[in-house]
Amino acid sequence: MSELTKKTDEDVIEKPLPPNWILQHPMYQHLINLDVGDSAQVHAAFLVYLDLAEVRQWKEVSGVGCSELRLVLLEGREKEGEPAQTVLPLPVHRGLSHRSVRSVLARGSPMLLCVVASDSSLVYQRMCDGLLTPDPPVGIQDQGRRQHRKRRQQH
Repeated sequence: MSELTKKTDEDVIEKPLPPNWILQHPMYQHLINLDVGDSAQVHAAFLVYLDLAEVRQWKEVSGVGCSELRLVLLEGREKEGEPAQTVLPLPVHRGLSHRSVRSVLARGSPMLLCVVASDSSLVYQRMCDGLLTPDPPVGIQDQGRRQHRKRRQQH
């Protein structure tokens, strides 16, 4: 065996991340350079980026600036070959107007709103132009008959 193949798990030492590793991350630097002027929204966008790219394994996740709204948006594909989706990361304390939502929806791709709480919890909500009929709950099947219950008559 060569010297390169003899390495074991004991030989691999993981170095701790520096305390400001987020500030040094290339995607965070890219998001900052979009110059939207809201550091809280940039931080929220970075947390959503990490969730989409690292946890949910989305493809081609990138940050784009929306100069009209002064927001950072993320674009990516949930799976290879699927259409791109726009994600609007929003800190929980920041408001959102109808005009903002309509402006993002006007981009043409499906939109997800991702609200980022102060503890870094993420809540995703699919947004659409108009009303959308929800999908039926998973695991519930129509049994073809209604279940009737007798009502007690009150005297």
